[in-house]
Amino acid sequence: MKQFFLLFSLLLFCFFVKAQSDSLRIFSVDSGITQDKRVNELLLKHILVNEEKKGRMKGYRVQIHFGPEKAKALDVKTKFITQNHTIPAYLDYQQPYFKIRVGDFRTRLEAYKFLQEISGDFPGAFIVNDEIELPPL
Repeated sequence: MKQFFLLFSLLLFCFFVKAQSDSLRIFSVDSGITQDKRVNELLLKHILVNEEKKGRMKGYRVQIHFGPEKAKALDVKTKFITQNHTIPAYLDYQQPYFKIRVGDFRTRLEAYKFLQEISGDFPGAFIVNDEIELPPL
């Protein structure tokens, strides 16, 4: 009876080891390293996320408008562009509001300086953290 139990335990152990290796789908890479297939899946996902952010970095913008009407947002954007030709303006829609954010500032100090310049024309403007376009080289 002990031999039967020992044999049964050994077979059960081998079955679980085989099932474990099958579930991980371990394979060998060209360099001779054995790794889990999920590592490559995560690496590809990481690459795709970085491709989406290509040409962008953390920075600051000045938000000059916030409201539910698209026509009003476009009017504010047009007014800003006519007054400031060199500063880019962005229309952002986050349901149900339209936001107009301007500038690509690396530091909060740069954004604050620009905010002081436009505060007369856009009194409700304020600084926000945002992903900005990389400056041209």
